[in-house]
Amino acid sequence: MRLPERLAILTDLDGTLVDSRASAEAAFRWWVEYRGLGEEALANFPFGRKSTELVADLAPELDAEREGALLERRQSEHTEGVVAVPGAAELLRDHGRLIIATSGTLELARARLARAGLTVPPLILTAEDWEHGKPDPEPYLTAAERLGADPAECLILEDSPPGVQSGVAAGIPVIAILTSYAAEELPGAVAYLPSLEGLAEAAASLGLSAA
Repeated sequence: MRLPERLAILTDLDGTLVDSRASAEAAFRWWVEYRGLGEEALANFPFGRKSTELVADLAPELDAEREGALLERRQSEHTEGVVAVPGAAELLRDHGRLIIATSGTLELARARLARAGLTVPPLILTAEDWEHGKPDPEPYLTAAERLGADPAECLILEDSPPGVQSGVAAGIPVIAILTSYAAEELPGAVAYLPSLEGLAEAAASLGLSAA
């Protein structure tokens, strides 16, 4: 079963199309040690947020923009362990009406997609494309607008609490992919899947097959 062509897919990248947690955590550990922040900082790794926001929270005395760029570059250059989430290759290959909305940079998104052996879609939005990041609804409202889709025609794929909150606030149904968090940590999603396999069936069960 395939998704209906008219259904606009707005998807996160990390934890949704690619499993990049090991790579991201390695970069975070490197940065914490590089800046001498101490072991306690390692317990506060926030998956699914902008690097600049991470820095601002954990080390407000540092330049968030500079340190965030350092973290993003480290992750772009060290993509070991990044793999495709099951079903991601088929989704990117078979569904043309799709846009990625990620909190990382375009360079990082391209590096991770390439490492995972996935097709790079024509439309990728990054944090530079909006003023207020997830959990604000702006990223997904911007994604729908860029794709030329009414929010009523859209479905969001997310794996993190800020991402799910962003989609819910945008008024768009969210299917949560359980690669990074448990279902109880992702309230508001309309369905939960362990991976992207079975996505079309889940969409049909929600009445989205006729979208």
